[in-house]
Amino acid sequence: MADQRRSRFPAGIFTSVMLAGAACLPMAAHGATPAQEVRFVVVTNWENGADSGDEPGEYQNWVEREHLDEKVPVRGVPDVVRRNRAGLYGLVLRHGVTDLAAFVLDPRFDFHHTYWLFTGISGVDPNAASVGSVAWARWVVDGDALREIDDRTIPKDWPYGLYAIGASRPNTLPEAPNHYGSVTDVAELTRAYPLNQGLARWAFALSQRVNLADDPAIALRRKAWTGFDQARKPPFVLMGETLGAERYWHGAPRNRWAQDWVRLWTHGQGKFVMTNEESQTYQREMRTLATLGFVDPDRIMVLRSGSNFSVPPPGVPVTQSMGDEGPGQSLAFDNNERAGEPVIEEILSNWKKYRDNVPS
Repeated sequence: MADQRRSRFPAGIFTSVMLAGAACLPMAAHGATPAQEVRFVVVTNWENGADSGDEPGEYQNWVEREHLDEKVPVRGVPDVVRRNRAGLYGLVLRHGVTDLAAFVLDPRFDFHHTYWLFTGISGVDPNAASVGSVAWARWVVDGDALREIDDRTIPKDWPYGLYAIGASRPNTLPEAPNHYGSVTDVAELTRAYPLNQGLARWAFALSQRVNLADDPAIALRRKAWTGFDQARKPPFVLMGETLGAERYWHGAPRNRWAQDWVRLWTHGQGKFVMTNEESQTYQREMRTLATLGFVDPDRIMVLRSGSNFSVPPPGVPVTQSMGDEGPGQSLAFDNNERAGEPVIEEILSNWKKYRDNVPS
Protein backbone atom coordinates (compact mmCIF):
# COMPACT_ATOMS: atom_id res chain seq x y z
CA MET A 1 0.00 0.00 0.00
CA ALA A 2 1.03 3.60 -0.20
CA ASP A 3 1.20 5.76 2.89
CA GLN A 4 -1.21 3.67 4.96
CA ARG A 5 1.87 1.69 5.82
CA ARG A 6 1.57 -0.76 8.68
CA SER A 7 4.28 -2.27 10.80
CA ARG A 8 5.12 -5.94 10.19
CA PHE A 9 7.09 -8.39 12.31
CA PRO A 10 10.46 -9.44 10.86
CA ALA A 11 10.25 -12.03 8.10
CA GLY A 12 11.59 -15.47 8.90
CA ILE A 13 10.39 -15.56 12.52
CA PHE A 14 6.89 -16.68 11.62
CA THR A 15 8.20 -19.18 9.09
CA SER A 16 10.41 -20.84 11.68
CA VAL A 17 7.57 -21.08 14.20
CA MET A 18 5.12 -22.40 11.64
CA LEU A 19 7.59 -24.93 10.28
CA ALA A 20 7.91 -26.34 13.77
CA GLY A 21 4.14 -26.54 13.99
CA ALA A 22 3.83 -28.14 10.56
CA ALA A 23 6.28 -30.83 11.59
CA CYS A 24 3.99 -31.71 14.49
CA LEU A 25 0.82 -32.10 12.40
CA PRO A 26 -0.85 -35.53 12.55
CA MET A 27 0.20 -37.92 9.82
CA ALA A 28 -3.33 -37.77 8.40
CA ALA A 29 -2.55 -34.23 7.28
CA HIS A 30 0.22 -35.72 5.13
CA GLY A 31 -1.86 -38.71 4.06
CA ALA A 32 -2.60 -40.28 0.70
CA THR A 33 -4.52 -37.31 -0.73
CA PRO A 34 -2.04 -35.42 -2.92
CA ALA A 35 -1.52 -31.72 -2.32
CA GLN A 36 -3.44 -29.44 -4.67
CA GLU A 37 -1.21 -27.69 -7.17
CA VAL A 38 -1.69 -23.92 -6.98
CA ARG A 39 -1.13 -22.20 -10.32
CA PHE A 40 -1.32 -18.50 -9.52
CA VAL A 41 -1.65 -16.34 -6.40
CA VAL A 42 -2.31 -12.62 -6.40
CA VAL A 43 -1.23 -11.09 -3.08
CA THR A 44 -2.65 -7.85 -1.67
CA ASN A 45 -1.84 -6.12 1.59
CA TRP A 46 -5.10 -4.84 3.06
CA GLU A 47 -8.80 -4.29 2.57
CA ASN A 48 -11.11 -1.80 4.23
CA GLY A 49 -14.48 -3.23 5.20
CA ALA A 50 -15.81 -6.22 3.26
CA ASP A 51 -14.00 -7.98 0.43
CA SER A 52 -16.77 -6.99 -1.98
CA GLY A 53 -19.81 -4.74 -2.26
CA ASP A 54 -18.46 -1.58 -0.62
CA GLU A 55 -15.64 0.91 -1.23
CA PRO A 56 -12.62 -0.98 -2.57
CA GLY A 57 -9.25 -1.40 -0.93
CA GLU A 58 -6.34 -3.28 -2.47
CA TYR A 59 -8.18 -6.62 -2.55
CA GLN A 60 -11.74 -5.87 -3.62
CA ASN A 61 -11.25 -5.25 -7.34
CA TRP A 62 -9.44 -8.57 -7.62
CA VAL A 63 -12.21 -10.36 -5.74
CA GLU A 64 -15.01 -8.89 -7.81
CA ARG A 65 -13.45 -8.75 -11.29
CA GLU A 66 -11.69 -12.12 -11.08
CA HIS A 67 -14.70 -13.78 -9.41
CA LEU A 68 -12.78 -15.02 -6.38
CA ASP A 69 -16.03 -16.32 -4.95
CA GLU A 70 -14.86 -19.35 -2.98
CA LYS A 71 -13.31 -18.81 0.44
CA VAL A 72 -10.50 -21.22 1.27
CA PRO A 73 -9.95 -21.75 5.01
CA VAL A 74 -6.32 -21.85 6.11
CA ARG A 75 -5.36 -22.99 9.59
CA GLY A 76 -4.81 -19.98 11.86
CA VAL A 77 -5.89 -17.44 9.23
CA PRO A 78 -9.32 -18.62 8.04
CA ASP A 79 -10.43 -15.49 6.20
CA VAL A 80 -7.58 -14.41 3.92
CA VAL A 81 -7.63 -16.77 0.90
CA ARG A 82 -10.12 -16.97 -1.96
CA ARG A 83 -10.08 -18.67 -5.35
CA ASN A 84 -12.00 -18.88 -8.61
CA ARG A 85 -12.82 -21.69 -11.00
CA ALA A 86 -9.95 -20.82 -13.32
CA GLY A 87 -7.34 -21.62 -10.69
CA LEU A 88 -6.52 -18.12 -9.47
CA TYR A 89 -6.06 -17.70 -5.72
CA GLY A 90 -6.29 -14.36 -3.95
CA LEU A 91 -4.52 -13.65 -0.66
CA VAL A 92 -5.09 -10.54 1.46
CA LEU A 93 -2.44 -10.18 4.17
CA ARG A 94 -4.69 -9.05 7.01
CA HIS A 95 -2.06 -10.17 9.54
CA GLY A 96 0.99 -9.41 7.45
CA VAL A 97 3.62 -12.04 6.85
CA THR A 98 1.82 -14.50 9.16
CA ASP A 99 -0.87 -15.04 6.52
CA LEU A 100 1.67 -15.62 3.77
CA ALA A 101 3.62 -18.20 5.76
CA ALA A 102 0.47 -19.99 6.94
CA PHE A 103 -0.80 -20.39 3.39
CA VAL A 104 2.49 -21.63 1.94
CA LEU A 105 3.09 -24.06 4.81
CA ASP A 106 -0.39 -25.58 4.60
CA PRO A 107 0.30 -29.18 3.49
CA ARG A 108 -2.90 -29.29 1.41
CA PHE A 109 -1.29 -27.08 -1.24
CA ASP A 110 1.67 -27.48 -3.58
CA PHE A 111 3.42 -24.22 -4.55
CA HIS A 112 6.37 -25.60 -6.50
CA HIS A 113 5.03 -24.29 -9.84
CA THR A 114 3.06 -21.33 -8.51
CA TYR A 115 3.31 -17.87 -10.04
CA TRP A 116 3.04 -15.03 -7.52
CA LEU A 117 1.90 -11.47 -8.15
CA PHE A 118 2.54 -9.16 -5.18
CA THR A 119 0.46 -6.04 -5.72
CA GLY A 120 -0.48 -2.86 -3.93
CA ILE A 121 -0.53 0.90 -4.03
CA SER A 122 2.48 3.07 -3.31
CA GLY A 123 3.95 6.50 -3.20
CA VAL A 124 5.38 7.29 -6.65
CA ASP A 125 8.41 9.39 -7.55
CA PRO A 126 7.13 12.33 -9.66
CA ASN A 127 10.37 12.19 -11.64
CA ALA A 128 9.36 8.72 -12.88
CA ALA A 129 5.57 8.46 -13.22
CA SER A 130 2.17 9.88 -12.35
CA VAL A 131 -0.52 8.97 -9.85
CA GLY A 132 -2.44 6.01 -11.25
CA SER A 133 0.59 4.67 -13.14
CA VAL A 134 1.66 1.07 -12.63
CA ALA A 135 5.24 -0.28 -12.43
CA TRP A 136 6.63 -3.80 -12.82
CA ALA A 137 9.65 -4.19 -10.53
CA ARG A 138 12.94 -5.88 -11.37
CA TRP A 139 14.19 -5.49 -7.81
CA VAL A 140 12.59 -4.93 -4.45
CA VAL A 141 14.99 -2.83 -2.39
CA ASP A 142 14.95 -2.87 1.41
CA GLY A 143 15.24 0.54 3.04
CA ASP A 144 15.00 -0.57 6.66
CA ALA A 145 18.41 -1.70 7.89
CA LEU A 146 20.84 1.22 7.69
CA ARG A 147 22.82 3.66 9.76
CA GLU A 148 21.34 7.06 10.51
CA ILE A 149 22.82 10.33 11.69
CA ASP A 150 20.72 13.46 12.15
CA ASP A 151 21.04 15.49 8.95
CA ARG A 152 21.80 18.61 11.00
CA THR A 153 25.02 17.06 12.33
CA ILE A 154 26.42 15.26 9.28
CA PRO A 155 29.76 16.14 7.62
CA LYS A 156 29.47 19.03 5.18
CA ASP A 157 30.12 16.90 2.10
CA TRP A 158 27.39 14.33 2.91
CA PRO A 159 24.00 14.62 1.13
CA TYR A 160 22.11 13.14 4.12
CA GLY A 161 22.71 11.08 7.23
CA LEU A 162 21.54 7.68 5.91
CA TYR A 163 24.09 5.09 4.79
CA ALA A 164 24.64 1.34 4.57
CA ILE A 165 25.63 -0.75 7.56
CA GLY A 166 29.27 -1.70 7.03
CA ALA A 167 29.95 1.41 4.90
CA SER A 168 31.73 4.57 5.99
CA ARG A 169 29.57 7.19 4.26
CA PRO A 170 26.44 7.55 2.09
CA ASN A 171 26.31 6.05 -1.40
CA THR A 172 28.97 3.45 -0.76
CA LEU A 173 28.51 -0.29 -0.38
CA PRO A 174 29.55 -2.16 2.80
CA GLU A 175 33.25 -2.80 3.09
CA ALA A 176 33.24 -5.34 5.91
CA PRO A 177 30.66 -7.80 7.27
CA ASN A 178 31.51 -7.64 10.96
CA HIS A 179 28.98 -4.94 11.85
CA TYR A 180 26.50 -7.74 12.55
CA GLY A 181 27.80 -10.45 14.84
CA SER A 182 26.23 -13.25 12.77
CA VAL A 183 27.38 -12.04 9.35
CA THR A 184 30.61 -13.43 7.91
CA ASP A 185 30.22 -12.45 4.24
CA VAL A 186 29.70 -8.87 3.11
CA ALA A 187 27.29 -10.14 0.43
CA GLU A 188 24.87 -11.03 3.23
CA LEU A 189 24.37 -7.31 3.88
CA THR A 190 22.67 -6.76 0.52
CA ARG A 191 19.51 -4.64 0.54
CA ALA A 192 18.26 -5.58 -2.94
CA TYR A 193 16.13 -8.63 -3.72
CA PRO A 194 16.36 -9.41 -7.44
CA LEU A 195 13.27 -10.62 -9.24
CA ASN A 196 13.21 -12.62 -12.47
CA GLN A 197 13.86 -9.78 -14.93
CA GLY A 198 12.92 -11.87 -17.94
CA LEU A 199 9.53 -12.60 -16.41
CA ALA A 200 9.09 -8.95 -15.42
CA ARG A 201 9.82 -7.76 -18.96
CA TRP A 202 7.43 -10.37 -20.36
CA ALA A 203 4.68 -9.21 -17.99
CA PHE A 204 5.35 -5.58 -18.87
CA ALA A 205 5.06 -6.35 -22.58
CA LEU A 206 1.65 -7.95 -22.02
CA SER A 207 0.31 -5.06 -19.95
CA GLN A 208 1.91 -1.91 -21.36
CA ARG A 209 -0.96 -1.28 -23.80
CA VAL A 210 -3.72 -1.94 -21.29
CA ASN A 211 -6.37 0.78 -21.20
CA LEU A 212 -5.70 2.33 -17.81
CA ALA A 213 -8.30 4.45 -16.06
CA ASP A 214 -7.94 8.14 -15.31
CA ASP A 215 -9.89 10.52 -13.10
CA PRO A 216 -10.81 14.18 -13.85
CA ALA A 217 -9.97 15.27 -10.31
CA ILE A 218 -6.55 13.58 -10.47
CA ALA A 219 -5.94 15.06 -13.93
CA LEU A 220 -6.61 18.51 -12.48
CA ARG A 221 -4.25 17.89 -9.55
CA ARG A 222 -1.48 16.82 -11.95
CA LYS A 223 -1.26 20.37 -13.30
CA ALA A 224 0.37 21.50 -10.05
CA TRP A 225 3.48 19.46 -10.86
CA THR A 226 5.23 22.06 -12.96
CA GLY A 227 8.68 20.89 -14.04
CA PHE A 228 7.84 17.19 -13.60
CA ASP A 229 6.96 15.90 -17.07
CA GLN A 230 6.28 12.31 -16.02
CA ALA A 231 4.06 13.39 -13.13
CA ARG A 232 1.83 15.39 -15.45
CA LYS A 233 1.10 12.48 -17.80
CA PRO A 234 -2.07 10.36 -17.69
CA PRO A 235 -1.49 6.98 -15.98
CA PHE A 236 0.81 4.60 -17.86
CA VAL A 237 2.58 1.26 -17.37
CA LEU A 238 6.36 1.22 -16.88
CA MET A 239 9.19 -0.81 -15.41
CA GLY A 240 10.80 0.43 -12.23
CA GLU A 241 11.86 -0.60 -8.78
CA THR A 242 9.97 -0.83 -5.52
CA LEU A 243 11.56 0.45 -2.30
CA GLY A 244 10.13 -0.89 0.94
CA ALA A 245 10.79 0.87 4.24
CA GLU A 246 8.78 0.84 7.45
CA ARG A 247 9.79 4.45 8.07
CA TYR A 248 7.11 6.72 6.64
CA TRP A 249 9.27 9.21 4.77
CA HIS A 250 8.24 12.08 2.50
CA GLY A 251 9.83 15.06 0.76
CA ALA A 252 12.56 15.93 -1.71
CA PRO A 253 15.65 15.22 0.47
CA ARG A 254 14.48 11.71 1.34
CA ASN A 255 13.35 11.17 -2.25
CA ARG A 256 16.92 11.83 -3.30
CA TRP A 257 18.04 9.23 -0.77
CA ALA A 258 15.54 6.71 -2.21
CA GLN A 259 16.82 7.28 -5.74
CA ASP A 260 20.41 6.89 -4.59
CA TRP A 261 19.67 3.87 -2.38
CA VAL A 262 18.01 1.94 -5.21
CA ARG A 263 20.79 2.86 -7.62
CA LEU A 264 23.46 1.82 -5.10
CA TRP A 265 22.08 -1.63 -4.30
CA THR A 266 21.20 -2.48 -7.90
CA HIS A 267 24.69 -1.40 -9.04
CA GLY A 268 23.30 1.39 -11.18
CA GLN A 269 20.84 -0.82 -13.06
CA GLY A 270 17.65 -0.09 -11.12
CA LYS A 271 15.44 2.99 -11.04
CA PHE A 272 13.43 4.10 -8.03
CA VAL A 273 9.73 4.44 -8.90
CA MET A 274 7.50 3.19 -6.06
CA THR A 275 7.75 3.29 -2.25
CA ASN A 276 5.71 1.51 0.42
CA GLU A 277 6.14 -0.08 3.81
CA GLU A 278 5.74 -3.83 3.34
CA SER A 279 7.17 -5.10 0.05
CA GLN A 280 10.64 -5.69 1.52
CA THR A 281 9.21 -7.80 4.34
CA TYR A 282 7.29 -10.08 2.00
CA GLN A 283 10.24 -10.58 -0.32
CA ARG A 284 12.46 -11.54 2.61
CA GLU A 285 9.83 -14.07 3.62
CA MET A 286 9.47 -15.46 0.11
CA ARG A 287 13.21 -15.96 -0.12
CA THR A 288 13.18 -17.83 3.16
CA LEU A 289 10.39 -20.05 1.83
CA ALA A 290 12.29 -20.54 -1.42
CA THR A 291 15.46 -21.55 0.42
CA LEU A 292 13.41 -24.12 2.32
CA GLY A 293 12.07 -25.51 -0.96
CA PHE A 294 8.43 -24.41 -0.77
CA VAL A 295 8.28 -21.85 -3.63
CA ASP A 296 10.13 -21.04 -6.85
CA PRO A 297 11.68 -17.54 -6.57
CA ASP A 298 11.84 -17.20 -10.37
CA ARG A 299 8.02 -17.07 -10.48
CA ILE A 300 7.61 -14.01 -8.23
CA MET A 301 6.36 -10.74 -9.72
CA VAL A 302 5.81 -7.35 -8.06
CA LEU A 303 3.34 -4.81 -9.47
CA ARG A 304 2.82 -1.47 -7.76
CA SER A 305 0.54 1.46 -8.61
CA GLY A 306 0.97 5.07 -7.51
CA SER A 307 -1.70 6.58 -5.25
CA ASN A 308 0.24 9.72 -4.28
CA PHE A 309 3.60 11.34 -4.86
CA SER A 310 6.63 10.91 -2.62
CA VAL A 311 7.33 14.67 -2.62
CA PRO A 312 4.96 17.67 -2.60
CA PRO A 313 4.29 19.75 -5.72
CA PRO A 314 6.32 22.95 -6.13
CA GLY A 315 5.38 25.58 -3.57
CA VAL A 316 3.50 23.25 -1.23
CA PRO A 317 4.92 22.57 2.27
CA VAL A 318 6.03 19.01 2.86
CA THR A 319 3.83 18.75 5.96
CA GLN A 320 0.77 19.66 3.92
CA SER A 321 1.25 16.89 1.34
CA MET A 322 2.39 14.21 3.79
CA GLY A 323 0.01 11.25 3.56
CA ASP A 324 -2.02 12.78 0.73
CA GLU A 325 -2.83 9.43 -0.89
CA GLY A 326 -6.60 9.56 -0.38
CA PRO A 327 -7.64 11.20 -3.68
CA GLY A 328 -5.56 8.78 -5.79
CA GLN A 329 -6.29 5.52 -4.04
CA SER A 330 -9.33 4.40 -6.06
CA LEU A 331 -7.51 5.08 -9.32
CA ALA A 332 -4.47 3.15 -8.10
CA PHE A 333 -6.62 0.17 -7.00
CA ASP A 334 -8.33 0.16 -10.39
CA ASN A 335 -5.22 0.33 -12.55
CA ASN A 336 -3.33 -2.20 -10.47
CA GLU A 337 -5.89 -4.87 -11.36
CA ARG A 338 -6.15 -3.70 -14.98
CA ALA A 339 -2.40 -4.08 -15.52
CA GLY A 340 -2.12 -7.43 -13.78
CA GLU A 341 -5.14 -9.14 -15.31
CA PRO A 342 -3.69 -9.96 -18.78
CA VAL A 343 -0.64 -11.61 -17.22
CA ILE A 344 -2.81 -13.83 -15.04
CA GLU A 345 -5.11 -14.63 -17.96
CA GLU A 346 -2.23 -15.62 -20.24
CA ILE A 347 -0.63 -17.97 -17.71
CA LEU A 348 -3.84 -19.65 -16.57
CA SER A 349 -5.22 -20.03 -20.11
CA ASN A 350 -1.99 -21.69 -21.25
CA TRP A 351 -1.05 -23.59 -18.12
CA LYS A 352 0.40 -26.58 -19.99
CA LYS A 353 2.85 -24.21 -21.65
CA TYR A 354 3.84 -22.26 -18.53
CA ARG A 355 3.74 -24.90 -15.81
CA ASP A 356 7.28 -26.09 -16.53
CA ASN A 357 8.54 -23.17 -18.61
CA VAL A 358 8.70 -19.74 -17.02
CA PRO A 359 8.03 -17.08 -19.70
CA SER A 360 10.76 -14.61 -20.50
